[in-house]
Amino acid sequence: MNHPVTVVTGGSRGIGAAISTRLAKDGHHIALGYHSDADAAEKVAAEIRAAGTACVTVRMDTADEADVDRLFETAAGELGPVTGLVNNAGIGAPVGPLAEADATAMRRALDVNVLGYLLCARRAVRDMTRNGTGTATGGGIVNISSAAATLGAPGEYVHYAAAKGAVDTMTIGLAKEVAAHGIRVNAVAPGVIWTEFHADPQRPAKQAAGIPLGRSGQPEEIAAAVAWLLSDEASYATGTILRVAGGR
Repeated sequence: MNHPVTVVTGGSRGIGAAISTRLAKDGHHIALGYHSDADAAEKVAAEIRAAGTACVTVRMDTADEADVDRLFETAAGELGPVTGLVNNAGIGAPVGPLAEADATAMRRALDVNVLGYLLCARRAVRDMTRNGTGTATGGGIVNISSAAATLGAPGEYVHYAAAKGAVDTMTIGLAKEVAAHGIRVNAVAPGVIWTEFHADPQRPAKQAAGIPLGRSGQPEEIAAAVAWLLSDEASYATGTILRVAGGR
């Protein structure tokens, strides 16, 4: 049986972990990139292997070109030709009004949230084009954006919202650029999700009243959207930004 091979960045916790385990259940081998929490990464890897597919974990920084290359080379060397990428690794800090934001922290966030996505997508396109894997089952790129791209996140992290706006633009442009190679590029834009991403652990509960569905979302609900976009059922979807935000 041929399995899709999908790279997931930021795959050790939260939305990334849910995506990794969901894709494994759908038959994907997973190359899981993580930044610092080796124990969490190995826990997710164990769940993936228990589902009957393979997983490799790679400690790396998506904003570092050499690290990105090492992630993809490890994936190809241990799992086979890469057919998919989920750009998920991200940073929300600093939190607060833009006028009070630290420039160094903002620069780091933009490096991860924008440059990191571009570097990973660039490498994925190179590999898929060279290997002809763009049209394989599971082939394509899914960028994790955010509803903040259109809401603006005032008073919290305008710089993060701006970065996600860049991710949306990248998704549309790259989708058109690589369509002739059979590579699909889409995005999922989550709303407020129950994860460790938030500086205030109770933010999802506090935000619930302002969400039309009356609650914050779960990581598995985002994972389901990603899984669909990487499936044959989404074969005619490219350049799509799928909002999964409870109506916000």
